[in-house]
Amino acid sequence: MNPYIQIENRKIGQDYPPLVIAEIGINHEGSLQVAKELVDAAHRAGAEVVKHQTHIVEDEMSGAAKKVIPGNADVSIYEIMKRCALDEADEIALKKYVEEKGMLFISTPFSRAAANRLQAMNVSAYKIGSGECNNYPLLKHIAGFGKPVILSTGMNTLESVSKAVQIFKDAGTPFALLHTTNLYPTPTHLVRLGAMTQLHQAFPDVPFGLSDHTLNNNACLGAVALGASILERHFTDHMQRTGPDIVCSMDEEACSELIQSSKEIWLMRGGEKTPAKEEQVTIDFAFATVCTIAPIKKGEVFSEANIWVKRPGTGEILAEQFEDILGKKASRAIAEDAQLKFSDIQ
Repeated sequence: MNPYIQIENRKIGQDYPPLVIAEIGINHEGSLQVAKELVDAAHRAGAEVVKHQTHIVEDEMSGAAKKVIPGNADVSIYEIMKRCALDEADEIALKKYVEEKGMLFISTPFSRAAANRLQAMNVSAYKIGSGECNNYPLLKHIAGFGKPVILSTGMNTLESVSKAVQIFKDAGTPFALLHTTNLYPTPTHLVRLGAMTQLHQAFPDVPFGLSDHTLNNNACLGAVALGASILERHFTDHMQRTGPDIVCSMDEEACSELIQSSKEIWLMRGGEKTPAKEEQVTIDFAFATVCTIAPIKKGEVFSEANIWVKRPGTGEILAEQFEDILGKKASRAIAEDAQLKFSDIQ
């Protein structure tokens, strides 16, 4: 059996339909009401998991962050997170709202205080962002909770990822790995699905997937074809929202399409190059067998002048055996346009 992890009742691995995570993140811009509207849309789309981001800014960043402006913004990262963070009461309310709709609530903690808040909220699992992949003190802290972890690995090397992997293995914490490119949006040529497969080859006993920041579902669907079990995209109810991650978000329609299409591609995976038993009905008419194309007397030699290959494939002697019959003699008189039988051959 392929490796899997389990969050509540949902098993996640190559033997199960891909899990699509709708990341509302900070697209609510700090509004609980907007966050609930995003949850409503994710529910309508059929999402199983809604992912939030837990920011306790004072514990997450030093004052130096007030001078760091992300590539997809015009104000500092400190200001963005301060504006977009939900307080504890609102986040508890959001978790309850998600769960009342039958979906799983998970979140990314960006600090020790955030991880502790989520633990107090009794979340089922943790998502860890790429920026924390090499934050080994925080990883050890989260691993200590023993809850399943989905770890994004963008901006990291296999060497730095391996250190994170060892932390979770040492703690006995179930985890999965996601390849990511942390550009918002990610240009198509920088998706690098080969890096995802390399990640899987390096850690074959760990479920894997893609956290995607492109502008459509193609990268995620390509990832499923290569074996991905988890797909994560930012999510919004409509693309007219404002916010730093809206540009690379999927809306309700795109999320619904991703869920359906990823299941279809999952069903297409695997198999062996041999006829499926269900193809027999087609084989019967599509394959050719050896037939007479002229009347043949008893003792006459079979040649291309009196036998050839024709549909359907219901005769005894397949087209691939045609040359084996040439030069042999007929055991009886055979009419024209008859499917040749092995008993017709001396």
